[in-house]
Amino acid sequence: MPITTNSFETCIDFGLEIGESPVWDPIRSILWFVDILRPAIYSLDPISRSIAHYRMPCEVGSIGRANGGLLVVALRSGIHLFDPATQRLDFLVHPEPEMTMNRLNDGKVGPDGCFWVGSMHDAVPRAPSGALHRITPDGRSRKVLDGLYVSNGLAWSPDGRTMYHADSRGPFIQAFDFDAATGNISNGRMIALLDEMKGLPDGAAVDQHGTYWSAGVSAGRLNRITPDGFMLDPVKVPLDAPTMPCFGGSDLRTLFVTSLSTIAPGRTNSGSLISFRVAVPGAPVGQFGWPG
Repeated sequence: MPITTNSFETCIDFGLEIGESPVWDPIRSILWFVDILRPAIYSLDPISRSIAHYRMPCEVGSIGRANGGLLVVALRSGIHLFDPATQRLDFLVHPEPEMTMNRLNDGKVGPDGCFWVGSMHDAVPRAPSGALHRITPDGRSRKVLDGLYVSNGLAWSPDGRTMYHADSRGPFIQAFDFDAATGNISNGRMIALLDEMKGLPDGAAVDQHGTYWSAGVSAGRLNRITPDGFMLDPVKVPLDAPTMPCFGGSDLRTLFVTSLSTIAPGRTNSGSLISFRVAVPGAPVGQFGWPG
């Protein structure tokens, strides 16, 4: 069976600086995504191609769906709840307020109904000051991993029993046993060690067969990795620097992919958002506060 079933489509007619965190909203039938540096949250109706734009007060690393039609948002200033209808932004918690050299980065809602969000050292060269945090709907924060350069690549297996996490500058991908009742992780193991040629691991998603799709930000491709660490054929995409895939559409068989802008001798390419159809549907992603 082929991996993809048709050609790539460009979904937006404007450039992104650092496009990230695509999140499919099955209730509204729209895709949410962000531009970290603009900073802004966007929504896309993939049928009408209409776009809504919401300015943020500072860098926005990632988002997730939350109860009541809200979004959970990771800003440089901490975790907030955002109401797109009123554009109200309510502070929830900052997981590491003392780490002023960091900013919050990749985040995703887990099977436990909590928002898992990582941080990164926001300067070059990177230092291992980043961490991964678990944020509960009532605003409690717990550090789960530390010593990271760029926390990234969060995703869960279809049965919710395995959590995946990457360090983009490790650069490696790990799998952990996951307990949705407690939010505890255990038995961490390396499933992939990557490089610039293969694609440094950025954001990720998992399909219903359990395959982990990792955005190879340095190689213009999506790396596909089985739960036991076997590297399947990658998918080349028409993006210089893909940052994160997301399964969406009514059947979860449309793959959306964000990217960031790149500079090469004599040219600058803006980041974008593309989509294409795939053979295997994605695994659904949780909602912050579920079941509420």
